[in-house]
Amino acid sequence: MRAFKLWLVALAALGTLALVAVGVALYFYFSPEQLVRRALDYERGLAGLVRKEAELPGGLRYVYLEGGRGEPLLLLHGFGANKDNFVRAAKYLTPHYRVVIPDHIGFGESARPANADYTPRAQAERLRTLARELGISSLHLGGNSMGGHIALAYAALYPKEVASLWLLAPAGVWSAPPSEMRKRIEQGGENPMIVRNEEEFARLVAGVTAVPMPIPRRFLDVLAQERIRNHALEQRIFKQLAGDSVEQRVRGLATPALIVWGAQDRVLHPAGAGILQMLLTHSEVVLMQGVGHIPMLEQPEKSSLDYLRFRARL
Repeated sequence: MRAFKLWLVALAALGTLALVAVGVALYFYFSPEQLVRRALDYERGLAGLVRKEAELPGGLRYVYLEGGRGEPLLLLHGFGANKDNFVRAAKYLTPHYRVVIPDHIGFGESARPANADYTPRAQAERLRTLARELGISSLHLGGNSMGGHIALAYAALYPKEVASLWLLAPAGVWSAPPSEMRKRIEQGGENPMIVRNEEEFARLVAGVTAVPMPIPRRFLDVLAQERIRNHALEQRIFKQLAGDSVEQRVRGLATPALIVWGAQDRVLHPAGAGILQMLLTHSEVVLMQGVGHIPMLEQPEKSSLDYLRFRARL
């Protein structure tokens, strides 16, 4: 211990920057969980988001992030993800809107009842109840993947309450050509969206983006724990999602919609964008080159600026 202290003193003599670098390295090595949490808190702070909780009648608990002022914008994460997937994009949105980003029931920090109905319709009904608890009667909706599926279900159920849709590679458009992931599942392979260990999580993260995200493996292993703990429930939820096509329910829906898809999406085929555009009567498509399945994480600034321009045209 004495030798270690002398080593730090020597480094301090070389300059504060060297000492800070060593401190960060030691912190990374010994406490990756704490460092991940601090990094998430820092990004939430940059976006002006605060963690909050709400309990619905009947006892279901939602955990969500909220920040900004203006018209309400409810952002919905995808399967296996959580509220932090929208934080980087939210930084550009909170100066303009009241942004609310919940963990869906079944994911993140929200309640996870084992035998609940997890179809997009049921999730949409819960989210409407949450919105009412927050004093929101009319809103704009955004969602990625499963979140886009739920957003479409919400708009189909309550069209007069949804002012616009921001659909980032939404699920539920099952008439689209099979993606790489879907082909693998249909051919009897393991479902890459279901995570049982750290290695599977690392492969999933690499597979959902067009360009690998610079996340250290020790951080990935920390983030994987939530998915591993939720493995059994996610299997059940995935089956309910896969059995629900939203296409007939939204045919002719007049809600203004911005449909965004990554050209290199391997999870859901980009051809879904054109199909959805034909179904939604007031929609437009942005196909993002060099982007995979999570545009708001891969290119948060461009995704958000495209959305701001869309909103300005409404």
